[in-house]
Amino acid sequence: MGKEELNKDDAAVVAEEKVSRHFIEKEIEKDLAEGVYTTVHTRFPPEPNGYLHIGHAKSILLNYGMAQQYGGKFNLRFDDTNPTKEKSEFVESIKEDVAWLGADYEDRLFFASNYFGQMYEIAVELIKKGKAYVSDLTAEQMREYRGTLDQPGINDPNRDRSIEENLDLFTRMKNGEFKDGEKTLRAKIDMASSNMNMRDPILYRVAHMHHHNTGDKWCIYPMYDYAHPIEDAIEGITHSLCTLEFEDHRPLYDWVVKEAGFVHPPRQIEFAKMYLTNVVTGKRYIKKLVEEGIVDGWDDPRLVSISGLRRRGFTPASIKKFVELSGISKAQSSSDYAMLEYCIREDLKPSCSRMLTVLDPLKLIIDNYPEDQIEMLDADNNLENPELGVRQIPFGRELWIEREDFLPAPVPKYKRLYPGNEVRLMYAYFVKCVGYDTDENGNITAVHATYDPETKSGSGFTGRKVKGTIHWVSAAEAVPVKVRLYENIVDEEKGVYNEDGSLNLNPHSLVECSAYAEPALKDAKPFERFQFVRNGYFCVDCHDSKDGAPVFNRIVGLKSSFKLPAGK
Repeated sequence: MGKEELNKDDAAVVAEEKVSRHFIEKEIEKDLAEGVYTTVHTRFPPEPNGYLHIGHAKSILLNYGMAQQYGGKFNLRFDDTNPTKEKSEFVESIKEDVAWLGADYEDRLFFASNYFGQMYEIAVELIKKGKAYVSDLTAEQMREYRGTLDQPGINDPNRDRSIEENLDLFTRMKNGEFKDGEKTLRAKIDMASSNMNMRDPILYRVAHMHHHNTGDKWCIYPMYDYAHPIEDAIEGITHSLCTLEFEDHRPLYDWVVKEAGFVHPPRQIEFAKMYLTNVVTGKRYIKKLVEEGIVDGWDDPRLVSISGLRRRGFTPASIKKFVELSGISKAQSSSDYAMLEYCIREDLKPSCSRMLTVLDPLKLIIDNYPEDQIEMLDADNNLENPELGVRQIPFGRELWIEREDFLPAPVPKYKRLYPGNEVRLMYAYFVKCVGYDTDENGNITAVHATYDPETKSGSGFTGRKVKGTIHWVSAAEAVPVKVRLYENIVDEEKGVYNEDGSLNLNPHSLVECSAYAEPALKDAKPFERFQFVRNGYFCVDCHDSKDGAPVFNRIVGLKSSFKLPAGK
């Protein structure tokens, strides 16, 4: 072997060592190497009791990503074992969210409720093995018998019922002979266990409820901790990736699949949840915001529900990048919302056309420009991406400019319009302010200026320079549009919650503007995204926009305070 070949091999080893893998990847690779599993099969198992939020995106992308990375399979499975809170509406919204994020489940869509028959038969077998019994205790009594972290529990008075009696009672539970809460089926494990989850947990409860998938076929429903491992095992899941709150439930997970007799049991691995600073993610709080009409639905753009982020204008690529930057670990931590904003800016910067829109209009009249003349000026769609081309925008004697771009008496370092000052109108000419009009209350109603025809943009004029450039739209050709500016739904400075646990709402979380846009934006379609010069990135609202009358949601402003971590 020659020196050159040795160097190549050494380089390959160094390159391999530099590949950074998170702990789940390492565990999966260890399992594959040792032959514990021959493939990788993951799942995302949402409970259809609400809309998904940004935290769920981490789980979706992690589970799907691991299946893709190791050439395996990915399931979308609904853990629909609690009909009191579940709706078909939530099922459809979750399917849409998962598909939008790019997690392709193809024909691998499953429902826990489709396994109710198998779960029931497994429960019967547990009774026959002496591993489960029917209890008469009420919920309050069960809490009393359960014990504490320092004190062992007390055995259920019904714990030593005969197998025959338990089978009879469980059959009668299934047949609807008992009222809700009157009977439960419990696992017989260990009431003195240091793990509270192993103190004879409930496997089934009576609930005379209509189910969105099975209708009125069942009046007993399995508990999540019993159903979930069985679902994983039936589907051949190899790695059941879940968040850290299920770590203490893992012994019960393993107990269920072992006692149920599955030959190739799945393995549960826990990771830290995704937390965002000063953001409402809890379903309970989001549900309250929706039900009290504080927001206009689960997809309100102020929420970090996945449907809300999609409606606001975030992209799947930006959310995926955010999840990657946040990392996968066992250590609980919070990610800064500014990092999510950074990710969407980076994604949109090269792809969005930069358009002219005035959000707080003030009339600018160019006194020496011909009254009836409209000329078309060239405007680059995106200087960073020449492939997006050039468009033409109308220019005339009367324009709309931002109200903040004029002051009757300038403050220090103010470089925009004020009497006697000259600025450049973007893509157009130099104009010099010569005066302004006011109403009877002293409010400024119009600004007057003169233009220098020699200073047209692109003409190569070098006679003098100006320090300020402002944007504008032609008053005669402008399109009236509604623009929505968003801030956090909660007051970031005061914190998310008040002392009584209520949400600390931000009264300025939504500001609506009656704006003017250049004509090209009139026919913008839902979910189209644009950069509005100086004002940020915007997306056409999918609910409230109409043909010829778009409504624009601000996705994010242009400036970021976020600093990309070293090595990212």
